Amino acid sequence: MQPLLIYNTLSHQKELFTPITPGHVGMYVCGPTVYGDGHLGHARPAITFDVLFRYLTHIGYKVRYVRNITDVGHLEHDSDDGEDKIAKKARLEQLEPMEVAQYYTNRYHAAMDRLGVLRPSIEPLASGHIIEQIELVQKIMDAGYAYESNGSVYFDVRKYHEHFKNYGQLSGRVIDEMLSTTRELDGQSEKHDTADFALWKKASPEHIMRWRSPWSVGFPGWHTECTAMGTKYLGEMFDIHGGGMDLMFPHHESEIAQKVACCGHGPCKYWMHNNMITINGQKMGKSLGNFITLDEFFTGSHELLQQAYTPMTIRFFILQAHYRSTVDFSNEALIAAEKGYNRLMQAYKTLQRLQPSKSSSVDVKQYRQKCYDAMNDDLNTPIVISHLFDMARVINTVGDKKATLTQADIDELKGVMETFVFEVMGLRDEANTDNTALIDGLMKMILDIRATAKANKDWTTSDKIRDALGALGVTVKDGKDGATYEL
Repeated sequence: MQPLLIYNTLSHQKELFTPITPGHVGMYVCGPTVYGDGHLGHARPAITFDVLFRYLTHIGYKVRYVRNITDVGHLEHDSDDGEDKIAKKARLEQLEPMEVAQYYTNRYHAAMDRLGVLRPSIEPLASGHIIEQIELVQKIMDAGYAYESNGSVYFDVRKYHEHFKNYGQLSGRVIDEMLSTTRELDGQSEKHDTADFALWKKASPEHIMRWRSPWSVGFPGWHTECTAMGTKYLGEMFDIHGGGMDLMFPHHESEIAQKVACCGHGPCKYWMHNNMITINGQKMGKSLGNFITLDEFFTGSHELLQQAYTPMTIRFFILQAHYRSTVDFSNEALIAAEKGYNRLMQAYKTLQRLQPSKSSSVDVKQYRQKCYDAMNDDLNTPIVISHLFDMARVINTVGDKKATLTQADIDELKGVMETFVFEVMGLRDEANTDNTALIDGLMKMILDIRATAKANKDWTTSDKIRDALGALGVTVKDGKDGATYEL
């Protein structure tokens, strides 16, 4: 078997994967900011690094997989200005910020479970690691690469870059040009340069989420969180840091700078980034307002969807493209993915019914090695799928009595499909195990009937439906965008 190669975004090339500690892998992946329902763009990094987690485990590594939950400090537009995204949602909904964070964390977990995404080894909350973040900020200040301004602490990008010459290496940004054109006039900003980023922000009087620190009552900067939590659970240097390509700048670039400033080296050996889900050629995201939530995919309740799509169709759709390539949403592509997924599931069922012959007319011993070779070539899942389709053709040909296989070759095909379809790719047969699409469809119909009753001021019917669902263990929650349910 050829060795595992992965594309290191930092070096811009494929590299032989050699973990720092033989037999063990430490992997950190940036998780969601939990202020709204997960959408297709959230599914891609979750599925990409789930496959990596599965494959590393499959080939014998003991993996500690850390994926955080950002529940504080992520400000609007990913800048150091504006309102905390979760606090803003809490203000609009008249809820506690942690109530918002918990609600959408639960929703995120439910969606990921349906997509077959395994839970990480550790899932730390940013709000649960304030002490570690304060300690990190102090270390950076002690090293001379941060300064306090009006109770906030900022990373000095100019001073850092003049010394280390590497700010922008990950993302390819030309920082010298940025710094030469962005210096603020004295007194116009708390920052020395607009390129500087917040390590700690002093809370304004109306800011709800706040903690005491040596500099002010405030909250941590977004970039500080991942550096502190990655270090706590994976050590000063770990193997893989992953996330979406949209996080390369400023988030991951700033993570590197923070770690180099206080430790002299970056946080990890390999940086891995998945590319974007696009819609009409534009990145799908909450900030752009062009997203489709996963629940909308599962129920078909968005105006851009021709039908509902099952979780495994979504997973297969994402795996059909290499993780470093863009994937453009279209109903045609999803319908094709649905057909491809069903084709594999049907082939596996046919495989269970095949009758062995004394000899094989088809060579099937090649497929296992081909699938391993594709996975070892930077997780090339589309090539793995093409080999699985080749296997499906062989299975169907034997099923049609146009070819023969021995029992040993039938067992070999079963082993390859079970390894790569189910264990590594994380697909499952929804026809046998998942009734969630049916439940979602029925619940949408019931909630639509209730919404009509409410619109007609038929409170008796509306309350009767809510109470009846409650008696069955279904909680209905009314919001400004309509009703949702939880089992």
